[in-house]
Amino acid sequence: MTAKSSAIRENTLPMTVANTAFLIDRMGEDCHPLQFLRELTQNSIESVLRTPERRGKIVWDVDWKNLVDTGIYKLSITDTGDGMTGSEMVDYINKLSSSISEQSVSGNFGVGAKIAAATRNHAGMIYLSWKNNDGTMIHFCRDPDSGQYGLRQFERNDSFEHYAEIEDDIKPKEIQEHGTRVVLLGASEQADTMTPPLGSASPSRWISKYLNTRYFRFPDGISVHAREGWTLPREDKDRNVLRTIIGQQKYLSEHAATSGKRELKGAVAHWWILNDDKALGQNSGFVESAGHVAALYKDELYELQTARSGMARLQLFGVILGYKRVVIYVEPNVSETGRVTTNTARTHLMINSEPLPWADWAAEFRDKMPKPIADLVSDFHADSTAEDQTKSIRDRIRQVFDLFKVSRYKPSDTGSVTIDLDALSRGSESRSTDYTAKPRSSGGGGGVKGSGAPGGSYSAYLKKDGSSANEIQRDDLPEPRVIWVTSKDGTRTPPDLDDRAAKFLLDQNRLIINGDFRVFTDMIERFKRELGGSPAINDIVTTSVRTWFQQMLMETVIGIQALKKSKEWTDADIANATSEEALTAAVMPRYHVYTSVKRELGSKLGKIQAA
Repeated sequence: MTAKSSAIRENTLPMTVANTAFLIDRMGEDCHPLQFLRELTQNSIESVLRTPERRGKIVWDVDWKNLVDTGIYKLSITDTGDGMTGSEMVDYINKLSSSISEQSVSGNFGVGAKIAAATRNHAGMIYLSWKNNDGTMIHFCRDPDSGQYGLRQFERNDSFEHYAEIEDDIKPKEIQEHGTRVVLLGASEQADTMTPPLGSASPSRWISKYLNTRYFRFPDGISVHAREGWTLPREDKDRNVLRTIIGQQKYLSEHAATSGKRELKGAVAHWWILNDDKALGQNSGFVESAGHVAALYKDELYELQTARSGMARLQLFGVILGYKRVVIYVEPNVSETGRVTTNTARTHLMINSEPLPWADWAAEFRDKMPKPIADLVSDFHADSTAEDQTKSIRDRIRQVFDLFKVSRYKPSDTGSVTIDLDALSRGSESRSTDYTAKPRSSGGGGGVKGSGAPGGSYSAYLKKDGSSANEIQRDDLPEPRVIWVTSKDGTRTPPDLDDRAAKFLLDQNRLIINGDFRVFTDMIERFKRELGGSPAINDIVTTSVRTWFQQMLMETVIGIQALKKSKEWTDADIANATSEEALTAAVMPRYHVYTSVKRELGSKLGKIQAA
């Protein structure tokens, strides 16, 4: 290194933050409302792991002393970790990116609690910590006048300090020689911080539910607990209790009929098939007890998909039926995929700074479907009460199948037709050579539709008397595989497809039709009333009505898929046109279905007087 370069390095002015409060508030907006539970729990875990014994306890509970003194419920977290001195707390808590643990891109950022918790506790966070039996306290808050975050001062012997020594009589019972308690004061001193944020799942068990579904498992030797039923008398040991937080792994292991792993490209898919028992619904208040999908990284769960979104993702993985009993966690393989990390707010997991490749993982999992899951799906399919009328529908559609093939033409010097350049449009966003256009019978003006025409500015000099082309012969469009599902036979689990006609799994060419949809059931009931028939006749009515609605839906998805690879129809457009809402709209017309069903029933049953 030259003297000149050394001087440059020595005189570099370090970057500072002009408005730390703005930065903290802005980053806090990216956090989940309950993210602070994870951040403070993780701090406590790391604190316990720094002790010689690497064993300890973490408790989320009411700060009972505060309740006695003020009558206001304040949430606190207490750990038996290594604790901090007053000067250490000033150093680690009052710096934005500072941590006792080693900081790294894939590990500790040193900002989590300050972003997720401080922004939701402007009145402050009280840190009470003991190290070597000596206790000290700090008060981290947002100044109401300046809006800046920092430590309040304590007046001590005619001087001011940012930490103060505390007496042992306020030491929590869990702490012996070392440990820390953090008390969350909320937006104001009058705030009840035991009350969960709006929209939290399981309000009476919100802490348990969040931590159980955020953590896959906790390190050996560390127990985590959370208070439930805190407003009930403390003598009510059945409801006012400290629940042990177990993490999802323990629950899944105890309630799984079978489980396994499936190697994927750059990842491992862990899967479980849960027992078919009442626990799937009864335990949902404190764990995720039914089918869902998540990413697994360092024993934590990210991008957890439950309820309707979870069912949709499971179906993407090929679990089209029986999804209530299937759980899949995909764990990226760091050595194969590259750098795995999270965003600063820890709301998303990323691989090489890119979103997780869920679609690729799902496609590979479908191709390598574990046999127990494939058997489960097959068993549910066999239980379906719907009859497959695809053959009769196929025979009708075949009569007009050529109409589903959108005309396409390929330019050729020896073409048999002339295409109208006025109507010209690319047949694909890639380097396709097929076009959609109208055959031209005589000359006339025209130009390339859209911008960026081949030839650039010279496109104005192209001949405008038409171009020779040959019509492209397209292969038959694939007919979707159809499944009817209902809640009665267990093939549909609400809220999946609630008040929707159907869903189309484009990657699997699978059409799932909701037999409970009221448009279908209303028409079935009307014909049953008109015919007043026996159970056998009612079965014929149900089959007929479903068959004609199924044909409408099959024609819709076949027709929409024919538009693929057109310039005007992107993949997103195709997905929108085959969405649950779009397919519901497709079956809203009633007249043609009603008359077709009436004609078919008349031919099968003869003229029957309405009841």
